[in-house]
Amino acid sequence: MVETRAPAAAIWALGLTQIIGYGTLYYSFAILVPGMAADFGLPEHWVFGALSVALFVGSLLAPTAGRLADRYGAGRVMSFGSATAALALVAAACAPNAATFIAALVGMELAACFVLYATAFVAIVQLGDTGASRSITHLTLIAGFASTAFWPLTTALHAELSWREVYLVFAALNLFICLPVHFWLMHLHRPIPPAATPMEKMPASDERPVDPTRRTAAFLLMMCGFAAAGFVLSAVLLHMVPLLTTLGLGTAGVLVSTLFGPSQVASRLINMVFGGRLPQTVLAVIATGFLASGMTLLLVGAPNVAAIAIFVVLFGLGSGLVSIVGGTLPLEVFGRDGYGRRVGWMSAARQFTSAFSPFVLALMMAQFSVPLSLATLLVVALFGVLGFAAIVRLQRLPARPAAAPGPSAV
Repeated sequence: MVETRAPAAAIWALGLTQIIGYGTLYYSFAILVPGMAADFGLPEHWVFGALSVALFVGSLLAPTAGRLADRYGAGRVMSFGSATAALALVAAACAPNAATFIAALVGMELAACFVLYATAFVAIVQLGDTGASRSITHLTLIAGFASTAFWPLTTALHAELSWREVYLVFAALNLFICLPVHFWLMHLHRPIPPAATPMEKMPASDERPVDPTRRTAAFLLMMCGFAAAGFVLSAVLLHMVPLLTTLGLGTAGVLVSTLFGPSQVASRLINMVFGGRLPQTVLAVIATGFLASGMTLLLVGAPNVAAIAIFVVLFGLGSGLVSIVGGTLPLEVFGRDGYGRRVGWMSAARQFTSAFSPFVLALMMAQFSVPLSLATLLVVALFGVLGFAAIVRLQRLPARPAAAPGPSAV
């Protein structure tokens, strides 16, 4: 049988929809919050709190989105998600009060489960027999420019339009660009055949499956690893600039924090060029190792500007790699069968902790010292390293012999 890869045109088209999806449903939010808060007469932190609630609710739906992508095809699920995202953005733009706005915000994050990375990764796996890991790396490299594109775009639009009108423009982007692309992908979908028997099934080139008897342990360890990474990343990124200012950088903290985006993209580019033969379990250990190393440097090196700059670079490298292994690691360890369900659970684990970690860090910094708060994040990051390292160990253990059949009935 001739193995095929996902078409390059499909990867670029998916990259475009990921830029629009992340830009309209996530990155633009922080820029529009002041206008939203003023419009509804709410403190800004209440609006951010509403986003946390929406992200939490969205995390609960992620496994279901993965199962639906397995069953009906990711293109079909993403088409539904694009239409729902457009509808939710219109509902938010037309919301007459805070309650209806929060409901629309929840709708936006529910739609995000169907259109962002987790489902896009499933689409790539369903579009080809091999090379999915490399295609996922390409996709994350393209989508890494979402913040670069949408922070200035949202700022420019908001200078001329109200936040409600900006959301109407974003709804049009989801409806008239993302929906047709996802509808096209739906017709390219190649169904994954049912799993063969153990003697018939051969792993693809980007699969290094663990022994079936150890799959549950690997699954739980993987969820813990992604939950830890999500907690640390979300907590630090939302507080990056005020945290660096508190540590003594002052206005230099804003300048240093700009190193994060380029470092994130650089990690994906370096991995795409040089990381082709590296097991994704090892890459996951490296990714969380970057986060732990960065937290250690921040803890012992502040307020030295050079030390903090290296922390930001390490954090960007770790963040970029975590995005990649979120799609490639479940594929390598568990294979293609049931991939959507598993990647949905990993996305849920990461999004669940990401939803409340900024609040937890803010509470810790208010109640305790900043160094103690950072030390707590370091411990969480180390748990992530240990979780992924344990999967490496499981992957290298020899397969357990099959149980001998019992005596025949007489």
